[in-house]
Amino acid sequence: MPTSQPTARVAVITGSPNDLPTVEKAIEVLDSLGIASELRVLSAHRTPHETVRYVEDAEKRGTEIFIACAGMANHLAGVVAAHTLKPVIGVPLGSPNLAGLDSLLSTVQMPPGVPVATVAVDGTKNAAFLAARILGLTDATIVDRLTALRNKDKERYDI
Repeated sequence: MPTSQPTARVAVITGSPNDLPTVEKAIEVLDSLGIASELRVLSAHRTPHETVRYVEDAEKRGTEIFIACAGMANHLAGVVAAHTLKPVIGVPLGSPNLAGLDSLLSTVQMPPGVPVATVAVDGTKNAAFLAARILGLTDATIVDRLTALRNKDKERYDI
């Protein structure tokens, strides 16, 4: 009998397979906090219809937060935010020409009504922690895990 995977509470989308080493850090953080997630490679420019279809399907399956990671002309987070009312966290990724400034500016330039929370260039870990904090608003278990991690960091860094 096949086992069913838990519904991904967080969907992590990246624009290119080249981004996977950076983006997988978000999945590692979510896994460490016991938050079910899934990772997809989709593009706002190359596969816009597939991207929109994925967002709509993920939302129907119960996804609560989207993390969208892309470089250069990063419209991925905006496309996702335009097709869901769930929180969207944009992660601008570094690029060879402008070191991620191009991606950062295109991630934060959203029109009214299409909000995207944005973290630092290549800030996939912080995107995952922000997603966890949002989920923690209604899930005490996640708050407990975040608190334990914070306490561990305090000990580790003698804070």
